[in-house]
Amino acid sequence: MIGRLLANTLVKTGPNAPLFDDPSQYGLAYEDVSFEASDGVTLRGWLIPGDTDRVIIQSHFGLFCSRAGYTREGKNPLLRPIPNDVEFLRQANYFHAAGYTVLVYDFRNHGESDEAKDGFVTYGPEEAKDVIAAVDFITSHPTYGQASIGLMSICMGQGASVSAFGRPDDGLKGNPAIRCMVSVQPLDYPHFLSGMNMPGFLQSRVDAYIEANTDIDYYTDSWRPHVEDVDVPTLVIQNRNDGYLDEDFVKGVYDDLPGEKELLWIEVPKRRTRAANRLAAYEWIGTNPEPILAWFDRFIEADDQPTPTTEQA
Repeated sequence: MIGRLLANTLVKTGPNAPLFDDPSQYGLAYEDVSFEASDGVTLRGWLIPGDTDRVIIQSHFGLFCSRAGYTREGKNPLLRPIPNDVEFLRQANYFHAAGYTVLVYDFRNHGESDEAKDGFVTYGPEEAKDVIAAVDFITSHPTYGQASIGLMSICMGQGASVSAFGRPDDGLKGNPAIRCMVSVQPLDYPHFLSGMNMPGFLQSRVDAYIEANTDIDYYTDSWRPHVEDVDVPTLVIQNRNDGYLDEDFVKGVYDDLPGEKELLWIEVPKRRTRAANRLAAYEWIGTNPEPILAWFDRFIEADDQPTPTTEQA
């Protein structure tokens, strides 16, 4: 029983990732869209029109989140680590104000998108199909088919994007439409568990439940080996006070990125809980557009002149 309850908290979203917002709340015109992943899973999102030659595709974090963001409403006390919602449409709002068309969508098992694998998330490898489907939706669109694309990839969203570059047959590596990526707080399943400091006997029960109910090995089926396949300029953003931070892991991800890159360390004041300190970075990106817009503008609009690799303190 305890293994099932904990596993469902760690790897299943269920009803805990509802939509709670829409672009009209920001005065944005939008279109409800849907598209299909390669395995037949239907994904749903919002297309917020801007310039036809440049598009941002935003992928949200997993578990208890949707394309709208994270809401405390309806969650039990353990899943309400902060006193307010995290509104991902704030990014869409400033992207649109800068002229970008924005596609935000729900991953499988989240929001209004279809269920897959009995509701289990994979922290990136399966969700990579959703990132690829979102890119394909834009590149085959009659209006935006020739646009340059930037990927705004948050937590599991960045794991999914990295996995999407590494897929051998239909992956994003070498796709000329993808110009750059912003990767927010890289985290894989083993480091998520490590950050929780879960006692070994409880972790064993979680592992046993997952093994009995899925064909997923969360320790080996990871996005991490595919970092070397990311062939676009990437800005990594990481909160130093993230409750799940393993600094060596983040630096390792950054070091393995093969192309132009920057690592932006932010330091959001500490909060009460480990999860609140992680979510703080997702609030930060909604109210600090300057480095994010500068990265996208540099590679989507500018001449792409090579510059030295840097790590910002």
